This record gives sequence, structure tokens and C-alpha cells, in this order.
Amino acid sequence: MKPISIDAVRQSPLPDSATLADRMTAALPGVADASRPVTILRRELPSITSTFPNEIVTCSLSNGRRRRVFVKYKAGQSHASYGHRGDVPYEAEVYRRVLQGLPDFRPKYLGAHTDPKTGDASLFLEYVDRNVRLSDIRWKFAMRQPRALDRAARWLGRFHLDQEARVHDPALSFLKRYDAEYFRGWAERTSEFARPLYRRFPWLAGIRDWGDAWFAPLLAAKPTMIHGEFYTKTILMRAQSLFIVDWESAAIAAGEIDLAALTEGNGWRRQRVRRWEDQYKRSRWPEGLPDAFQGTLDAARVYLHLRWLGDRPDWSVREKSLWRYDHLHATAQRLGLMPSASPPARRAGNPPPAAGPLFTRSAARRSDPGARLCARDRSQRRSRPSR
Repeated sequence: MKPISIDAVRQSPLPDSATLADRMTAALPGVADASRPVTILRRELPSITSTFPNEIVTCSLSNGRRRRVFVKYKAGQSHASYGHRGDVPYEAEVYRRVLQGLPDFRPKYLGAHTDPKTGDASLFLEYVDRNVRLSDIRWKFAMRQPRALDRAARWLGRFHLDQEARVHDPALSFLKRYDAEYFRGWAERTSEFARPLYRRFPWLAGIRDWGDAWFAPLLAAKPTMIHGEFYTKTILMRAQSLFIVDWESAAIAAGEIDLAALTEGNGWRRQRVRRWEDQYKRSRWPEGLPDAFQGTLDAARVYLHLRWLGDRPDWSVREKSLWRYDHLHATAQRLGLMPSASPPARRAGNPPPAAGPLFTRSAARRSDPGARLCARDRSQRRSRPSR
């Protein structure tokens, strides 16, 4: 992490240290007040950037204790994504109303502040030192990351089970709720944004003909609170503990959406993906699996493809997104949305998608530099002469 200089603060959307100290003093009840304000000792930029400006602040509290705090700012930024995401005040409410009441949930919510003059919002969380994103685990890649995904799948199943009973709780009434209009929008935008690819993927012209059939299983499933983007990059790990971050996309919807996100990508063998699905199913439904589970999971995978392809016109046609079309087509066929006799166009030398939820190892290596590195390491080990 890089310390922030005074000049860097002046040239950034971050508040100056005096303003930050005032906000932290107001937002951290029980540890500071006007007569005993927070003192800012050090400010550092994290190694990973995100949509909203953020930093790690080392401060001194009124009792003399030092604490490191992760601070996230709205700073005039917005990334609503057609109603998919909230902003920093929305995420702060998710922490305040839902997450801080969960036993052992981390990172801990410390407080939030909205400037009465500018309306700028700040979210204060405990800083998780020495963490690694689940997507970035590379040491003993083939062993350590799958085990972490086991824990993530079990945690997710338990979380969905617990929150399922709360979907009508007034405390959760502020959460976004996925409805037919929300789902239709992603299909319509994908159909429009992908128009330059119609010659390459002729079946795209028929997406509008799917009507509401593709998302009907998602509306029929029993809803719960979901993270909304439960990818491995939003899961931090330290030792054996998981820390789930970036809750600005939290919503009420089918839990299978989070499971589809967790198991999407990385080129894992199908047996491992099934194992993570089983871990989730046993945690979510200890008394028995719903009959419609597989169809709902496939509908969730269709949704995720449309959600990313229908977000921005440039994302729909960029090279790194093209794998999604093959897998969108294959999943749509499993749902009976199109005849199976019309395979999608593929780039020369590209293998066809597996008849399942994740894409091939070759596609994973193209989209994941870490996977390419691991593949190269395995190739080098196979080429070494035996002793």
C-alpha cells in the first residue's frame, strides 16, 4: 500500500484529513465525540482500485487506541447499472440493517456518515489486514482455492437459508427486489448492444422471442437476500476466515444467482463445481432439495450472461466477453429456449462449450492471467526430465 501525500489528497476525490477526522468522530459512536475527536495518523491507498474511492486510515481513538479503518466514499461516483447496483449509502444500510446483526460476520461495520452540506457519504469498516482475494489465491492453486470455495459455498447456503425467513421483514424493505421488468431489461439491452455480432451469432436475433420464459424459474423460486455479485473477487480470506465485501448489489431474489456467480469461470473441472453446488445445497436445504433447483440454476446462469452483456455496448462486443455467447447459447438450449440443432458460431480453433455451467479451461486461461500462469507451470513440470 502507498501512503497518501497531501498533494495527492488535494488532487483526488478524498476529503482532507481535517474533514475526514470530523466525519470519523461523528460516525464512530462510543469511541469518539466532539471533546475527544479522532486523530488521523496515516492514510494509505489500497493496492486494488474499485468504482468508489477508498483508502485505509490509521487513526487514534479517544482512549488512545490505534485502529486501522477501511473507508469507502461516494465522492460523486455512481454505477447504478440499470438498477442492479446501489451506491455507498445503500451499502452502508446493508451493513447497518442486516450484516452487523449476523453472528461472526466480517468485516465489521463501524459506522457511516453523510455530509449535511455536500451530501457525500462515507462508509467505515474494519480493515482486514494480510488478506487475499479468493480470486487471487495462487499458492498451491490446485488445492487451496478449491477448499476455500468449499467454505464459501457452505457460508452462502447458510446465509440464504437464514435470510429466506426475513424477506418480508420491514428491516429489509429498502433492498432492491428483482422483478419481471428488471429481468426483461437485460435481455432487451443484450439484444440491442450485441447487434454488431448478429452475423457471427445468428441466434442472438431470437433473444427477444424468449419472452419471460427464461427468467420464470427465478421468479418462481423462493426468494432470499442475495449478495448480487458473489464472485471470488468479493471474498477475502485470511487464514481460515472468510470476509465478504462489496454489498452495493444486495437484493431480494433467487439465491441460485449467487451460486451461479461463485462457480462461474476459473476453468474448474466439472466434478469440483458439482461439489461446491452440493456444499451449497446441503447448507441451504438440509431437509431436501427443491425439484426445480437445476432449472433455476440454469436460469441464473442465463441472467448473469445477459447482465454483463447488457450493461454497456462496448462490453457486449469486446474480445474478453465473447466466451459468454457460446455459454449463453448452451444454457438457453438446456432451458428449452431454442432448438438444439443450431450451434453458435465459434472462433476458429475454439473448443465448444461444455454442456454445463462453466466454460472450458482454454477460455478460462484467456480471461484469467493466473490460470494461464498455472497452466504454464503445469506444462513446465510435465516437461522436466524425471530423476
